[in-house]
Amino acid sequence: MQLGNIKLDTIRNGFIGNQLVLTGTLNFDQTKINAVSARLSGRIEKLYFKKIGDYVSKGAPLYEIYSEELNNAKQEYVAAIEKKQLLDNSLIDFDRLIQSAKNKLLLWGMSEVQISQLPKGQKVSPTTTFYSTANGYITSLDITEGGYVSEGGSIVRLADLSALWAEAQLYSSQRSYIDPKAIAVVSFPDISGKLIKGKMDFENPELSPDSRINLIRVSIPNPGNQLKPGMSAYVTVKSQAAGSSLSLPADAVLRDSKGASVWIKTGKNTFRNKMVTIGVENDQRIQITSGLQSGDVVVTSGAYLINSEYIFKKGSDPMAGMKM
Repeated sequence: MQLGNIKLDTIRNGFIGNQLVLTGTLNFDQTKINAVSARLSGRIEKLYFKKIGDYVSKGAPLYEIYSEELNNAKQEYVAAIEKKQLLDNSLIDFDRLIQSAKNKLLLWGMSEVQISQLPKGQKVSPTTTFYSTANGYITSLDITEGGYVSEGGSIVRLADLSALWAEAQLYSSQRSYIDPKAIAVVSFPDISGKLIKGKMDFENPELSPDSRINLIRVSIPNPGNQLKPGMSAYVTVKSQAAGSSLSLPADAVLRDSKGASVWIKTGKNTFRNKMVTIGVENDQRIQITSGLQSGDVVVTSGAYLINSEYIFKKGSDPMAGMKM
């Protein structure tokens, strides 16, 4: 392997600053997702929205269902009203019967307006339209026209995008540098110059044993729904000031599920992979809190190339070292 693309540097003290930049992704705010479920079983005769991503307004017609139970209940309600008109002087308490039938229809999701319109028709419609109880974009459509749904079965899931979660990964070695009360600033590589401030409102209490990576979450507003779930983001949080400390260019540090490592020079054309503990970082440099000492010569450009070559030649354990 030629070393023309390999650059070396000696680790030294350098000022990192008091900000930690984390790579993250925008996700739905799970507290703003509403599931619309069927209150009774039946066959879906019509869907008014059929595509993922469609926007549904609160009160908009969502689906029509044919349900034998609901049809019987509607007919009972209409029959009770008709009997009251014909036999109002009888000993039967028709008002109570009407209210009982009405309560059943309300329980199954019919509105006051729909119920009030039932006696006006010559014939009770065999299908019933149900309306959306929330605003949002369809993220899941769990039924098709002509399909059967059971009581409690999911129809759609609606997401309100007025606020989103910026979720970022945090290495365990960086945890002590985070100020959990600090304001985070979220930026977006796809939208130049856009910065949004937010507070960290969640940190996963459980650290992944495989990756040793934690998850932090920042809630941010999304006026105009300009931001979309799945977009990349950078979360910049204030850290405990690192000041002047050992640091390396960001490209020199390799990261995987086992942690962070660098390639150090041990002799002429000889390199060894070594695990390190990292601290805060900025766009150019990463703090090294342990694993190296001042004066170590480290591969700063081409580390991924050496790592790939080693795996290709020797296997997947670069800790054994590599003669180049």
